[in-house]
Amino acid sequence: MTSSLIRARPRRATAHIRVRVARAVLGALVGAGWLVLPVMTAEARPPVPVAPVGTVASAAAPQQDGTSAADLVLPLIAGVAALTVAGYGYLRRTRRARTRTTPGTVSAHPPVPAPADSERQARAALRLADDCVRTSREELTFVRELFGEKRTEPFTHALRAAETELAAAFAIWRRYEEGVPEEPGARRQALVGVIGRCAEAGHRLDAEAAALDRLRGLGEEPADGERGVEAALVTAEERFRELAARAVTAQQTLATLRERYAPSAGGPVTGYVEQAKDRLVFATARLNEARQAVDAGDAPRAARQLRAGEGAVVQAGVLVDGVERLAAQLREAARLVPAALTGAEAELAAARRGTGRTSLTTGELHARLAHADGVLAAVREELTAGPYDPLDALRRIVRAAERLDGARSGVLGTAALLVARSSVAGAEEFLAVHRGAVGTEPRARLAEAVRELGAGGLARADAVAREARELAEGEVRAHGTPFVGTEGAAAGLAGAVLGGILLAEDPDGGPPAAFGGPETRSRHHA
Repeated sequence: MTSSLIRARPRRATAHIRVRVARAVLGALVGAGWLVLPVMTAEARPPVPVAPVGTVASAAAPQQDGTSAADLVLPLIAGVAALTVAGYGYLRRTRRARTRTTPGTVSAHPPVPAPADSERQARAALRLADDCVRTSREELTFVRELFGEKRTEPFTHALRAAETELAAAFAIWRRYEEGVPEEPGARRQALVGVIGRCAEAGHRLDAEAAALDRLRGLGEEPADGERGVEAALVTAEERFRELAARAVTAQQTLATLRERYAPSAGGPVTGYVEQAKDRLVFATARLNEARQAVDAGDAPRAARQLRAGEGAVVQAGVLVDGVERLAAQLREAARLVPAALTGAEAELAAARRGTGRTSLTTGELHARLAHADGVLAAVREELTAGPYDPLDALRRIVRAAERLDGARSGVLGTAALLVARSSVAGAEEFLAVHRGAVGTEPRARLAEAVRELGAGGLARADAVAREARELAEGEVRAHGTPFVGTEGAAAGLAGAVLGGILLAEDPDGGPPAAFGGPETRSRHHA
């Protein structure tokens, strides 16, 4: 059989090989002639009678021992010719290697992608990898509930590895945005590192996608698919019914928040209940279609509808959890505000006495003390005047105290942690259920906020998480809010695309996103 490499070789390359072979043969002939010539010369006889021994003989004797000029000229010419041919061939081969553009060859100076192109590739890689990690995390919640921690350990391990790679990629990207490193070559390598980390995150998830399908019984075999979908449907429907009841309670919770606190307090979860109901409507349609497909023996279709329904149930849970989380944190913040005020006033008094932990100059200290006094007075006035926002009040108290060179008592530390966690959780929830319209920058800011929260940079975590939320909200507004309340097959479709439940590859919303990386996440096509 002819080798693929030989078949792919162009005619021009074959002609070059023939020329090189011809040159090699010519060189060999010249060398052979050079070796044979002295032998032929030694055996030759002069075409004149041999002279008598005497004077003539003695005169010819020196010529037999020496070398004539003709004996040296021919070898010299042959050597020069061989060197000339070899040098010319070398120069031509070098020139062709530097300028050739035919497939299968490597240029001595490969083209370097423009920085803008590399940045676009890095942004796209970050967004895709983040979507894959989030979808895989959502589906894994159902898998763990069905099969337990032990049997799902390989998938949990793959997800954690992917999360680690993605976090590293976001960290590199953040430093790149800040101008680190500065040297152009190093900046190009940083972008390569971002893309490589994202690719590795995807590979980790892709490698386990088929095994997860086998465990769930969602393969192409009808028998396995029926059993797998049937068991998963029971779990999804139970969670659906629980969330439907909790959504009603969440609606009442929101009404209570509006009565008890300032409008800004419930602002982060405005519209969450309506969106949760929209996801549940979509889940109802898809889970019903999955059950019909099971009854018809269409396992692949049942698996597709099941995954779409599960994704909608998970996001409805995120939205309802968000309302309940915020309500609990507002109650805790309201209890902390009086103690935080007392702790901040103690910090201010210590700074005035000169016993506080400050390195500020006298002028700076007086200015910051005056600002802190104003903040604390405003918060006390809000407490007595009527409804206020407890989390915002805590945030202002903590910031005022921190301006005194980072002074923070125990209660202020607790308040700072509560505020930071609330901001990070709110940004995470919003991005998770709107990721179909959210780009790279809000995701990068959220990843930074998570790093800061883990490292104890509470003030920074709070600020960056709020920035991430604002950026994400702006992008969702630019994308457009989906119309909720549609009926029939299109019920909740726009919300499912906005939430990344469907991949929007087709007019009907496309296939559902599944556990896996870029190569496998859309494997369940309609």
